[in-house]
Amino acid sequence: MRVVILALSILGILACSDAARAGPSTTTRDSTTSVDEAVFTDEATQATEDRIGLDKRKRRDLQRRLTRLGFDTRANGKFDARTRAVITRWQAARDYPKTGFLNPLQHQALLNESASTANASVRENGKSGNERRARRRGGSNPVGVIGGVVGGVVGGIFGRR
Repeated sequence: MRVVILALSILGILACSDAARAGPSTTTRDSTTSVDEAVFTDEATQATEDRIGLDKRKRRDLQRRLTRLGFDTRANGKFDARTRAVITRWQAARDYPKTGFLNPLQHQALLNESASTANASVRENGKSGNERRARRRGGSNPVGVIGGVVGGVVGGIFGRR
């Protein structure tokens, strides 16, 4: 039995060695390729923001998205002076014209950016909410199941007598 365990351990080490040598990606990425150039040149005004049709619920959603991106503001559904200052900082950080108002293209860019940030955080955690709940309940984690079986066998062999 010890020979089997040793052989499986060596096989696992050999199988994972390529992943350890892979290292970080060195390819460059152009993050602005899918962004319309008009986002960077069209000035936003109160009129362009009114065309978006933001009600209180949508304004609150935008405020929450800005906060998740690191631009802290209150999610009260009102675009007051504090929120306008946050929008201006967001525009400045993205090289948009700094007006404090959104145009439809900037609004869409903000929605896309916050959505991609949310998706990235789920990928960084490695598990979605459903997968984490299943794991807490002892769900289908094959590595954990295999480890439990091997541990039980080894414990049974070398356990107390």
